[in-house]
Amino acid sequence: MSAGDIVRTLERLVPEGKFSNEGGRDTDHWSYAGAVYDDGRGKAAVTVTLNRVRPGSREAHQITQCPDKLFIAYDACTTTKLTDGSLLMLLKGYEYPNSRSGTKRWTAELVTPAGGHVGVQEWNAAAEKDSPVTRKQPPFDLDRLTTLVTAHEWRTAVDALPLDKRSPAGPDATPATPRGSIPATLAALVPDGLKIVSKSPPDDDQFGYLVLDDGKGKSLVQVNVQPGMQDVEDQLFGSDAKVLPDGTKVATRKQRGEKGVPGIVWWSVDTIRPDGRRVVISAFNSGAQNTPATREAPVLTMEQMEAIATDRAWLTLG
Repeated sequence: MSAGDIVRTLERLVPEGKFSNEGGRDTDHWSYAGAVYDDGRGKAAVTVTLNRVRPGSREAHQITQCPDKLFIAYDACTTTKLTDGSLLMLLKGYEYPNSRSGTKRWTAELVTPAGGHVGVQEWNAAAEKDSPVTRKQPPFDLDRLTTLVTAHEWRTAVDALPLDKRSPAGPDATPATPRGSIPATLAALVPDGLKIVSKSPPDDDQFGYLVLDDGKGKSLVQVNVQPGMQDVEDQLFGSDAKVLPDGTKVATRKQRGEKGVPGIVWWSVDTIRPDGRRVVISAFNSGAQNTPATREAPVLTMEQMEAIATDRAWLTLG
């Protein structure tokens, strides 16, 4: 289904109201189209995306998984298995992580048993970004959004699309790090006496987080583990980087956190080993990146963060 076909199908499925500013792109493996919809209550951007993913893959699971509220602000989210085996996620969220703009983005994501993916997004503004709010809510409530995303026209189209050979494979139930998970390793390395309030699930082989509390307020600590980063080492680590006896390079940084979040600060320790394995530890003075500060500084010192990032435990993962 071409971008033009998507627009024409959208207009048939939503006959009331007017569409304008239609546009989109399409390739052999996916199609995308968007338009501005006006039902007389204010203009709203609406987009439709069609593509295929590998059935049962981690990618298919992640598309229909409600996001972590530590990183994405939203009002409601549900994931439902339909009678035909398709997974449907409905999300009432915002365009920006901390919802500071007031621009709402509601999303429906459908993945069929054959791996067909239909994504529908709508806003309460005429454009996704840098556009004033035109209405209190996006135009379609969740029932109407469900009807739209599950329309047989889309399902027939996506199930007929060829799978992009670059689409990642692998079942979502397989542990990402067979010798131990990222959050479990991080939990074992933090200093004693810190309460673990929450942690990320163990199904990501490159990222994990803990929310810690020493009795003085919550603090988010997260880690990224990336093997094979030799090609970008010179871009990430300048001449001022500290070099440890084993050849590991260390760069530290203290900066302000998310724009518009009161008092938030972000400390980070970035390391890379001679074999190219990069480990980055980040800490915030709040229990989330997008919520106001709960304490003056992150729960970990820069020295503690460096000790965690350079620990040999990260070499045992994967």
